[in-house]
Amino acid sequence: MRRVGILGGMGPEATILLMQKVLEAVQAEDDADHIPLLVDQNPQVPSRIRRLIEGTGDDPGPVLVEMAQRLVAGGAEALAMPCNTAHHYAPAIRASVAVPFLDMVELSVKKAVRLAGPDGRVGIIASPAVRRIGLFDAAFASAGVQTLYPGDEAALLGAIRRIKMGERGEEPEARLKAASQELLQNGAKVQMIACTEFSLLPGATAPGAAAFDTLDVLAEAIKDFATADSEKAVRRWVGAE
Repeated sequence: MRRVGILGGMGPEATILLMQKVLEAVQAEDDADHIPLLVDQNPQVPSRIRRLIEGTGDDPGPVLVEMAQRLVAGGAEALAMPCNTAHHYAPAIRASVAVPFLDMVELSVKKAVRLAGPDGRVGIIASPAVRRIGLFDAAFASAGVQTLYPGDEAALLGAIRRIKMGERGEEPEARLKAASQELLQNGAKVQMIACTEFSLLPGATAPGAAAFDTLDVLAEAIKDFATADSEKAVRRWVGAE
């Protein structure tokens, strides 16, 4: 079984949730049946919000590159990162190591396109930074799929900050559900939960929305890579197939 390295800490609970999802994805009869993970739980990665939204703060890129290299040196055969916004720095991570990067953004776009179909619409519930940097937009545009975002970015950003402070319950859930309902009314039945803080509020989307969590997509990719039964199956993660 192949070992996967996790660039974590963005936030810490989301990293733990990914590990739990990977654990639950395996039908195990013994400890040895589970997927080996190397986890760099680094909450000191510079804030993506301050860098990408506010235009201040240190660059997360060099820190993420250092984490990636440390994980590979420790034996990781692929890398994964449970933070959508941090995928803005995926090119730098890829360029710094010689192992596959299991890209949550690319994989989630492929799933959403399958669900929405040609000329469909996909709603993206995420940090405002995701829209501002166009993290998903080019890939969706090339597939002929329109992306929609909730209008009240301040409400979503406030919910993210509350969740990071450990708050759960009615107010963050209400903000998430309102965003989902708005997208549904605007024709985006297919919706992506594309912030791993929102992954900590399962089920807080509007009735009738076909929502999926990008963190679930990443957990499935980790399982598939780690348990692939041939090198041919592994090569698809590095673009060779």
